[in-house]
Amino acid sequence: MNRVPMTAQGAEKLREELKELKQVIRPQIVKAIAEAREHGDLKENAEYHAAREQQGFAEGRIQEIESKLGNAQIIDVSSMTNDGKVIFGATVLVMNLDTEEETRYQIVGEDESDIKANKISVTAPIARALIGKCEGDVVEFSTPGGEVEFEISEVQYI
Repeated sequence: MNRVPMTAQGAEKLREELKELKQVIRPQIVKAIAEAREHGDLKENAEYHAAREQQGFAEGRIQEIESKLGNAQIIDVSSMTNDGKVIFGATVLVMNLDTEEETRYQIVGEDESDIKANKISVTAPIARALIGKCEGDVVEFSTPGGEVEFEISEVQYI
């Protein structure tokens, strides 16, 4: 079984979603099914079928989260000594050498990536180019628009 890297924050977010599903959503669905059963004939009861469908989605999501957490290798970079090297979980400030625009990225697991929050997957081309490099290094990688060069301005383990 392959271990999948995940940040401590990503794991906590999944645990919170799992708790919500098990302690809030699941009981609501059970209640909705019970109420729908009281209406009689289940074959033509739309509320019953909708509640059962919701239950299927919720149970599937519970299993998916439990599986992800079970296979996760949780990495907490805040407890590591920062030596200026880009590693999984690090937050990296980079400057585009063409535009001189600075951007801050955090390298996270595939399930945690969110480009709007500048959280990039460890499998993304930019993350693969950054990992293993140090502050001050220039990194070049391919994008659909051509080659891009970044200089690593700062590496934080937060």
